[in-house]
Amino acid sequence: MIIVLLGPPGAGKGTQAKEIQARYGVAHVSTGDLFRAALKEDSDLGRTVKGYLESGGLVPDDVTCAMVAQRIGRSDCAKGFMLDGFPRTVGQAQALDVLLGSRGLRLDAVAYFDVTEATAVERLGGRLTCRCGAGYHAKYMPPKEAGKCDRCGAALTQRTDDLPETIRKRLRVYEEQTAALIEEYGRRGLLRRVDANAAPEAVTAAVFAALDSL
Repeated sequence: MIIVLLGPPGAGKGTQAKEIQARYGVAHVSTGDLFRAALKEDSDLGRTVKGYLESGGLVPDDVTCAMVAQRIGRSDCAKGFMLDGFPRTVGQAQALDVLLGSRGLRLDAVAYFDVTEATAVERLGGRLTCRCGAGYHAKYMPPKEAGKCDRCGAALTQRTDDLPETIRKRLRVYEEQTAALIEEYGRRGLLRRVDANAAPEAVTAAVFAALDSL
């Protein structure tokens, strides 16, 4: 099974990726994880990616595609994989088609996690972090004492990109970037729309219903 996970920040893709991995045994290939690994990797590709990220520039499609190609060649992808964060544009989707075709593979489905702006803002806007690495949520996983880390007692903070107005801007950018891609996958009959506003368990059930027939 080869699938793409599409959805804006706050749609819960990371949570559902774990459920998909457990049920179907496919590898989770996240471009975010690949980029973070590249920052620590001393290789030609790693240094190339690091240069773009540290300069604040966007990693070009061909470099991202090369990273994905390298990642899906690993043994854990032999039984299938899900792509999270790639593709995000029609151009990247076309590059993915070429990559898969060169290996005798094809894309089976695209799970689109459809979430409202209000839900995304609530989920992301409630996130709290500690310098020790612990994470919380003001509503869904609050600390025992407001504003303090359960683990070390330090003050909890909110990332600037989790402020409501910043989140709304991120959502608008995502929508503008992926609108044509969603339309393209819908036209090809690959899109499986999932209501991601529901509770995690309900979203998981909807995802399984969409993918079990593949």
